[in-house]
Amino acid sequence: MGSLKKLVLALLCSMLALLQGFAQAADFVDVLDLPAKPSALAVRSPLLGIARVGERLVAVGQRGHILYSDDAGKHWLQANVPLSSDLNAVFFPSARQGWAVGNDGVVLHSSDAGVTWHKQLDGRQIGALLVKHYGDLARAEPANEQWPLLVAEGQRLVEQGADKPLLDVWFANDRLGYVVGVFNLILRTEDGGQSWTPFQDRTDNPQGFHLNAIASTGDALYIAGEQGLLLKWDTTLERFSAVQTPYHGSYFGVVGKPGEVLAYGLRGHVLRSTDGGSRWSPLQTGLQVNITAAVVDGHGRYRLFSQAGHRLVSQEGGASLKLLAQHNPAPAVGAALAADGSLVVVGSRGVHTLSIE
Repeated sequence: MGSLKKLVLALLCSMLALLQGFAQAADFVDVLDLPAKPSALAVRSPLLGIARVGERLVAVGQRGHILYSDDAGKHWLQANVPLSSDLNAVFFPSARQGWAVGNDGVVLHSSDAGVTWHKQLDGRQIGALLVKHYGDLARAEPANEQWPLLVAEGQRLVEQGADKPLLDVWFANDRLGYVVGVFNLILRTEDGGQSWTPFQDRTDNPQGFHLNAIASTGDALYIAGEQGLLLKWDTTLERFSAVQTPYHGSYFGVVGKPGEVLAYGLRGHVLRSTDGGSRWSPLQTGLQVNITAAVVDGHGRYRLFSQAGHRLVSQEGGASLKLLAQHNPAPAVGAALAADGSLVVVGSRGVHTLSIE
C-alpha cells in the first residue's frame, strides 16, 4: 500500500513538473522579439561599443541597451530598442544614419542619430541568405567547388539557429557598409541595409577565423581577426586580401590615418605600418594584457586602451607609445572622442569620461 501511495505521489509530482514546464515555455519570449527594458543602471552596466555622431555620443551594450548623450558623456538617455540581444558595436557614417550589431546576428538601424532603432536583420535570416546567394552561384557555375561548401555553411547556420554574433560594423556612407563576425561571417549592403549580400567568398580567410573588427584609416579599409588575420580591401580585386604581419596572435582592432595604420590586440601587441601594410614595426607597450580599444584624439595622437584600464598615447608622430599613469583605471572595450575634446570609454563597468593628458 505504501508503494502505491509513493507511485501516485511520484506521478502527481511528474504531472506538476510537466505543467510547470508548459507554463514556462508559454512565457518564453526570444530576446530577438523582446524590447530592451529601460534601466537606470544601464550607464553602469557592461557596454561594448561607442561612437560619436555630431555633438552626440551613442553607446551600446548588454541586453539591447543603447544610450546617448548630448553633453560629452555627463548625462545619458536610453534609446528605444526593439530587442534584448547583447550589442557589440555601433557606427554612424553621417549626422543621422547609424547602425549597431550584436549577438544573434543582429543588425539595427537608426535614422534619428540614435534615439530610436529598428531591426534590419537577425541570425534567423542569415543562414537562409547564404543558402540562397551561394545556391544561385552554384547553379550558375556548377564547376566551381567553392559554392557548394558555402551553401553547406549557410545550411549549418540555418540548423544551428540565430546564435552567431556580429562583432563590428562599418559604413562608407548611408548606403554602402559591412558587418563582420564569428567564423568569417561578413555581409555587405549597398542600399542602407534594406538587403544584404554574403561576402565570405571575398575574404582571404580559408580557415574561417573570427572577424573581430572593421575600420577605415581614411585611405584604406581593414579587417582585424584572430590568429594573426589582417585583411585589407583591394579595390582592383574587389575582395579583402590578406596582409602579412610578423605577429600571429589575435588582432582586436585597427586605428589609423591616411598613410599610417596601427593594428592592436592580444597581450599588449601593437604593430605599425606606414606603407599600406607592406612592412610592419612592433611598438613597445610594456603590457601583457589585451589592447581592446583605440581612437585618434583632437591633436592627431593615437589613444589606446587595455581591457584592464591601461592607457597609452602615441609619441614621435606615432612611432612610439607612452604608458600613462593610472588613476582609477576603467576597463575599456570601446572609446570615442567627445565634442569637448575629452575621451569617453565604455567597458564592463559602463561609461567613463577621461581628460586628455
